[in-house]
Amino acid sequence: MIALSLAEISAAVGGVLIASDPQVRVTGTVEFDSRKVTPGGLFVAFDGEKVDGHDFAAAAMAAGAVAMLGQRAVDSVPSIVVDDPQTAMARLARYVVDRLPATTVIGLTGSSGKTTTKDFIAQLVSRVGATVAPAGSFNNELGHPYTVLQATEATRFLVLELGARGGGHVRYLCQVAPPRIGAVLNVGTSHIGEFGSVEAIAEAKGELVESLPTDGVAVLNADDPRVRAMASRTAASVVYVGEAPDATVRAEDVSVDAAGRMAYTLVTPTGSARIELAVPGRHQVGNTLAAAAVALAAGVPFDQVATGLVELRLVSKRRMDVFERSDGITVIDDSYNANPASMSAALHALADLGSGRRRIAVLGYMAELGDYETVGHREVGELAAKLDVDRLIVVGDAARPIRDGAVAVSGWAGTAMMVADQDAAIEALRDHLRTGDVVLVKASRYRTWAVVDALRELDLVEAPGPTVGAPSPIVTSTGGTAGSDNMDLDGRA
Repeated sequence: MIALSLAEISAAVGGVLIASDPQVRVTGTVEFDSRKVTPGGLFVAFDGEKVDGHDFAAAAMAAGAVAMLGQRAVDSVPSIVVDDPQTAMARLARYVVDRLPATTVIGLTGSSGKTTTKDFIAQLVSRVGATVAPAGSFNNELGHPYTVLQATEATRFLVLELGARGGGHVRYLCQVAPPRIGAVLNVGTSHIGEFGSVEAIAEAKGELVESLPTDGVAVLNADDPRVRAMASRTAASVVYVGEAPDATVRAEDVSVDAAGRMAYTLVTPTGSARIELAVPGRHQVGNTLAAAAVALAAGVPFDQVATGLVELRLVSKRRMDVFERSDGITVIDDSYNANPASMSAALHALADLGSGRRRIAVLGYMAELGDYETVGHREVGELAAKLDVDRLIVVGDAARPIRDGAVAVSGWAGTAMMVADQDAAIEALRDHLRTGDVVLVKASRYRTWAVVDALRELDLVEAPGPTVGAPSPIVTSTGGTAGSDNMDLDGRA
């Protein structure tokens, strides 16, 4: 964060200084996890359901914090007392952003692909300037200002992922850090149980482009009719991306290699180039096009964008993290979260990467689908069968419609089985895996994480089978979210 005195911070958040020297300056980071506090930092204490952050104030001070921002004073700890620390963080974030005139704020939203695309954008723009972007899916009312407060006077680009579970959420985040460039990736059924309809989701996602200034840029997916229609909701310039012939930034001559990695000709108003991606998945074409358009709008030269696209790597944990075991089994860890759109993308990636090999999908429950729950799960099962998945392992009774959808597909030659939990799925894999298999693991948060972790260590029982067209190892991803004294940072739709 930029250096500020406690008096300035208190005034910005509407707080009351207690046992504090108003002129003491915060020169470090703003943290709600006392384990991350650095000298000169500000510790934010939340009174959560399970843990009270105020109990860690002394530890934070011992680690070098100069003060605590919380709901009540703690002994002799220098404090800024406020009614709501989360609201105070948002106010402080806006105060900081308004004092960073040289920083371009970039926001993106969508039903799927946000975190990966955010990581791609950050990699591209960081080629020309200091960049701050959140780790993992820090995209809600807490993670958003937390990320903003990492910016300093040296920050040229602030890349922010905007999530929502209802109308007004994206607009609120835009008020915390007003974006000049905004990208909408897609509109799907993620969290439809909370929104009520796809139309409501589209309305909420469009709040991003409504918040852009007249000299801003809206990057819209031309291949998604609901996103394309958002052009009428913004005063900013519009850049369409996709494979549509009229897209401003588009992909032509798309192809895929044996490792499931896409290649395409990038066509833009400032040049064209053949792009061979190092990350797997058909859906990465759209993600990388959006990232390229944002980078170009941010002033990154075309040649730097083209070079950067080829060098893109996955960053956030459990999102299309493809690794190859020493026994020749390839695992696609896409287990961080799931909705019908991201399930479809992952299954297509399995089909591409597993061409000529035995394909196994371990799929679990997709949360927050509301009335669409049964249909959404059945459609995922149907797609798995239509893409010729050889073995489908469905985890948990709540996900049973996935199995039902698969077995209902006429002519499917694969097999589907139900297992009660992750331990049972691990045992099923232990009994059936063999050399050359490609395994996809995916579900909503936590529901298949243990399966992937076991696959990193699981020994084969069955004798090795033949390997046909096995791909080269793919760079695995790193990163993810960290725990805290106060609360868990959940991502949003």
